[in-house]
Amino acid sequence: MATRRGFLKSGGLALFGVGMGGIPHFLSRTVAAGNHITRPFERKKILVCIFQRGAMDGLMAVTPFNDPHLKAARPALFISAAKNGSQPALVDLDGNFGLHPSMNAFEPLFREKRLAIVHGIGSPNNTRSHFDAQDYMESGTPFNKGTASGWLNRAVGLLGHETATPFQAISLTSSLPRALYGDNPSLAISKLSDFAIQMKGNPTGASTAARSFEELYAQTSQNLLKETGKESFDAVKMLKASYDPKYQPANNAVYPNSNFGNSLKQIAQLIKMEVGLEVAFTESGGWDTHFNQGAQQGVFARNAADLAKGILAFWTDLEVFQDRVTVMTMTEFGRTVKQNGTGGTDHGRASCNFIIGNNVNGGLVHGNMQALAPENLEDGRDLPVTTDFRNVFSEVADQHLQISNDQALFPDWHGKKIGVMLG
Repeated sequence: MATRRGFLKSGGLALFGVGMGGIPHFLSRTVAAGNHITRPFERKKILVCIFQRGAMDGLMAVTPFNDPHLKAARPALFISAAKNGSQPALVDLDGNFGLHPSMNAFEPLFREKRLAIVHGIGSPNNTRSHFDAQDYMESGTPFNKGTASGWLNRAVGLLGHETATPFQAISLTSSLPRALYGDNPSLAISKLSDFAIQMKGNPTGASTAARSFEELYAQTSQNLLKETGKESFDAVKMLKASYDPKYQPANNAVYPNSNFGNSLKQIAQLIKMEVGLEVAFTESGGWDTHFNQGAQQGVFARNAADLAKGILAFWTDLEVFQDRVTVMTMTEFGRTVKQNGTGGTDHGRASCNFIIGNNVNGGLVHGNMQALAPENLEDGRDLPVTTDFRNVFSEVADQHLQISNDQALFPDWHGKKIGVMLG
């Protein structure tokens, strides 16, 4: 039988498409009883994580353009930093690394030292399975398939308060990601214009979940109110009262008209609504570039532009909230150094990631990358992993969210920070 505490603590509760007209009537009646909307969640730090599904080619995103081995391995994919006719060149970052031209929206953030890049990052587990590699990265336990919780859900539990708001951890995706599975409450919100309640992993169970929630609430309303506290209902009330379906981004920020751009726009909206958001998650797809990857144009270039323009718009839109937000990307692995016979790249090992914030050690490409000579490559074909993803994820969590229990966040990890965040 479902218990009140079990329901409240379940990581399986997901709110899909938080639209203000669709808040369940029983919950609306409860939160409408008060006349004053307080804002108890101001000044919280917020971590926004973006998973690049499909394995981004880090060597194309941030290219060591002086390496002759890379140029030889990629005759159709290599882009130079030298200006050459009508084709766009790499954005020269430091004389050694260059951003893909479609990522030029990142350049001002890098020059302002708000963007740090880590190259050679990846998992110590050498699987080339998308499913397994994503699972390991989101669980934070790359050698333990049986970990039930995700590292972001564990981070929520280490933030030092007991379910202060139901909107503490939110994923702007159609289902709850592996990183947010666990005992701590988290929500999956696909659109702010629609609202439904659904149990994790059960797309057809919305009405059942809603009924069980109302039945449970009806049976134990007084105790429920006592346990969750006024703050939880204030957050729901704020969400309903503050949502603007005609939201206009600040500073004329222009989000890409894509699923990714729209998800970031909604995260910015939630941040500004002060509903207690502390961990946000979204996804960028299409990075599995086996075929016709393209150089200056093509599928990689389109995805790269969507990512960089979306993040720049998000950062610009945040305005005064920038000091409270850090954005971090991740991808399950990288691509082969050598292009394949179909104009693409195959599953590899290390990639790179991007960290944006006012407290990052920005304007630098961190990590350790040797020349891409065959003898330096993993299995003679891949950029080796020289930075365990947990070294970076733990440092960001420590410095931004003030989570210092590394063993609880990443069990069986005993690595060192790499200096990607300012102390």
